[in-house]
Amino acid sequence: MKIKGFLKTVFVVTAVLIAFLGAQPAVDEAFAQQKNIILATTTSTQDSGLLDVLIPVFEKKTGYFVKTIAVGSGQAMAMGQKGEADVLLVHSPAAEKKFVADGFGINRRLVMHNDFIVVGPGQDPAKIKGIKSSVDVFKKIASTGNLFISRADKSGTDVKEKDIWKAGGIKYEGQKWYHETGLGMGQTLNIASEKKAYTLADRGTYLALKKRLDLDILAEGDAILLNIYHVIEVNPAKFPKVNAPGGKAFADFMVSKETQDMIKTFGVDKFGSPLFFPDAGKKVEDLGK
Repeated sequence: MKIKGFLKTVFVVTAVLIAFLGAQPAVDEAFAQQKNIILATTTSTQDSGLLDVLIPVFEKKTGYFVKTIAVGSGQAMAMGQKGEADVLLVHSPAAEKKFVADGFGINRRLVMHNDFIVVGPGQDPAKIKGIKSSVDVFKKIASTGNLFISRADKSGTDVKEKDIWKAGGIKYEGQKWYHETGLGMGQTLNIASEKKAYTLADRGTYLALKKRLDLDILAEGDAILLNIYHVIEVNPAKFPKVNAPGGKAFADFMVSKETQDMIKTFGVDKFGSPLFFPDAGKKVEDLGK
């Protein structure tokens, strides 16, 4: 009887061990998923090099691993609307507000700003340099028929560009001088440089790539060109499978004093001035003052 009892115990223990070991890969996979964060963001945060500085600090500090998908703000929010990202870092305020109002995002927080600029060939064939109004700049480009390169990717930059055309009542769609790339900021700047054309860009990406571009800043400083970035957590109530703790951890990190200080100094060593200005805790209406 003792032998039978012993054998029975061995059998049960063995079965438990087999079940545990068989389940271990699934446990490991689930743990790995909890430690991975999908960040959907605009291309400017990637092309400028800012995320290359911030993300390693975040990963070391928290133990999370960030998978960055750099697309236009519109595409980033489209990912959020499908629950395909955990957190967003974007710069298209009107679309962001709708994203949150529709229940796709929560805890939208101000992170930083820079500004948009109009760049083009140094010869400036449209003679826009010195014109203060962005609408007047665009009117001059259109009236002279000089080539303009558009991202046409529903990004924050693309939305801003379209807003300026519309504000001036300027017909641009289908015009011979208006070319669309459907690409990110860095690639669009490269094409504009190659074709000696004008384009609208965020200052951060332009400065980061300036050495390889044959483009000058020709119009800047208009209030309409302010470029504002927010971090938004994807709503776990709508998408239970998102990594809500990870998304919140990243959002908290972006508005922390440590990160805001890094943003404040990013680019100063190379360009003499920061590529972005930290804004956590501020009001949007006070920016640029």
